[in-house]
Amino acid sequence: MNYASLEGKTAFVTGGARGIGKAAARGMALSGARVAIADIDIAAAEATAEELREEGLEAFAIQCDVTDPQSAADMAAAVVKKWGRLDIAFNNAGICINTPALDMTYAEWKKVLDINLTGVFLTSQAAGRIMKEQGGGSIINTASMSGHIVNIPQPQCTYNASKAGVILLTKSLAVEWAPYHIRVNSISPGYIATDMTLSAPQEWQVRWKDLTPTGRMGTPEELVSAVVYLASDSASYTTGSDIVIDGAFTCI
Repeated sequence: MNYASLEGKTAFVTGGARGIGKAAARGMALSGARVAIADIDIAAAEATAEELREEGLEAFAIQCDVTDPQSAADMAAAVVKKWGRLDIAFNNAGICINTPALDMTYAEWKKVLDINLTGVFLTSQAAGRIMKEQGGGSIINTASMSGHIVNIPQPQCTYNASKAGVILLTKSLAVEWAPYHIRVNSISPGYIATDMTLSAPQEWQVRWKDLTPTGRMGTPEELVSAVVYLASDSASYTTGSDIVIDGAFTCI
């Protein structure tokens, strides 16, 4: 077995233009995969794809609205059209809105659930339909430690609910699609230094670090090996799992 090699495999990464998605796309490409950078921000996706191509890696950009079933299906189909198959789907697109529950509008609640949970279902479904026909594949979803615990001091009930939903959706699809040789897993990052976390109020960031046993945020690159493992044939018996990568935050 060639451990963690993705040689010959094709993948898409939603929310792939920046942050965790960008780091994972590069990591998969360095491991041998051809990667489609899928993002609602097509200009940013094109820039990321170009960066990878400049490193000698194979990538292209495609615009995708994960809340739109047709957009999700078209994105997955574009990978097959370009490269003949789809082996890996990394469903990573997500947002967070920090509004207290008593003040939250229905529009805010719905927007987070639509992107973070429904979006993961739609892109998983689009990938799953293709993978069933070709005989298998690997789907990886970005959940969060927020699907296991309630974060403080920020109010984010809709984000927490969406990520808890991603974890159980992952397990449900893993069981349902096991007969088709489709593996479905998730990663649950803790506080990772991305645009989303670094734009939060400084006092929140200090509190997060104080509450994390390792005393710091993680980096997007520290998640990549887990994604590559789950995408690879080395994880052939790993499905329905959620890998928590949080600096031991959820241990206390």
